[in-house]
Amino acid sequence: MGDASAGPAGAGKIETTKDLGRALDVMVVSVQVKTIQDAIRDRKQRFNFIGTEISLNQNVGLFITMNPGCAGRTELLGNLKALFRPCAMVVPDIEMICEIMLVTSGFKDGKLLSCKFITLYNLCKELLSKQHHYDWSLRAVKSVLVVASALRRADPNRSEREFLMRALRNFNIPKIVHNNLPIFMGFLGDLFPALDVPCKHDLKFEEEVKRAALDLKLQSKDAFILKVVQLKELFEVHNSVFTVGNAGTGKSQIWKTLNQMYINHKRRSVAIDLDPKTVTNNELFGFMNPATREWKDGLFSTIMRDLANMTHDGPKRIVLDGDIDPMWIESLNTVMDDNKVLTLASNERIPLNSTMRLLCEISHLRTATSAIVSRAGSLYINPQDLGWKPQVATWIESRPIQSERANLQILFDKYLPTCIEMLKSNHFKKTTPLVDGCHVWMLCH
Repeated sequence: MGDASAGPAGAGKIETTKDLGRALDVMVVSVQVKTIQDAIRDRKQRFNFIGTEISLNQNVGLFITMNPGCAGRTELLGNLKALFRPCAMVVPDIEMICEIMLVTSGFKDGKLLSCKFITLYNLCKELLSKQHHYDWSLRAVKSVLVVASALRRADPNRSEREFLMRALRNFNIPKIVHNNLPIFMGFLGDLFPALDVPCKHDLKFEEEVKRAALDLKLQSKDAFILKVVQLKELFEVHNSVFTVGNAGTGKSQIWKTLNQMYINHKRRSVAIDLDPKTVTNNELFGFMNPATREWKDGLFSTIMRDLANMTHDGPKRIVLDGDIDPMWIESLNTVMDDNKVLTLASNERIPLNSTMRLLCEISHLRTATSAIVSRAGSLYINPQDLGWKPQVATWIESRPIQSERANLQILFDKYLPTCIEMLKSNHFKKTTPLVDGCHVWMLCH
């Protein structure tokens, strides 16, 4: 098909052509679906599909799940919608689901605890600031209940309220932004009054993390160690984790420190990182060559298959370093949810086994749908968590002369805070906004 649109500038020639292309895509899908449905209706053993004679399984079924109000979703065209029977879904009673899951996990006071749980999430949804990585949906509720059940099994003699409060606190604090943290802790205090549950620290594990940070020539500050511990806890609950934060906040160093800790433990830890934005969707997941009908493996599918074929029990991570694009993240839906399987266009299914995890290192989740956000845990790195002082300390420690290190420390302490405050003021026009750590990094290097 060719097109030579003519008309004055701004008349809509390009947008008309784009709309035609989108409509043609849906029309092609409609024709393919109708071909399959006609073959089923005629009870054929084989039929012609896109020019290829293939066999037909009479038990095949076609389903479409839709959420038109969700970002990135559009209504189906009428000719495709007419081929399917609509079935409306009602909003689930999350409080009842929460109560049933608590009772089946052995909690005796499930009704009261589920009421407190859902009240907390409703308050968070309504009163906390709107953040793209916040998720208060049914999937998040289920994940917290899994944590609470594990805490109860580990120490069955404690109060049930304590288990739930600890699970809610430990699960949600990693994703709460700095300004919302006091509000969230206030909600917890109001719903669980007179209940003081101190944070449990695995001192041995934290010491190993500190040693790993020093091996990587990083500063073993408490805030940094806490983020590494939180990442490890999220990996224990979720198949996939988003580390969200601006450039220069230490997202990469957090997972690298956790990886180094496993290596120090003599465990064969494997972490492979790639930037999905540097390749096309076909190059990432593979494609079928239309001329030769041969399958060409993609970068992500090759890495995932190689990790799945490794027989050792060490942790294996696939790190996707780059902001989320709906073009490729939607293909990972079944990897991130409870299916834990990557399904390729070649009909190959690659499992995400119990030692494998998916980590997305991103600066925001603006282009991600709520369905994607709910499938993964979120670790938010506040700019205030680490600050710029660890970078200065690491750079000064790398200087060979002791007297030089002492003088530099005095100069940094005297001038740098004032300079950073000036940069934050309105005296300077910023072409590209940067966090404090990036300014300090450029100054040092």
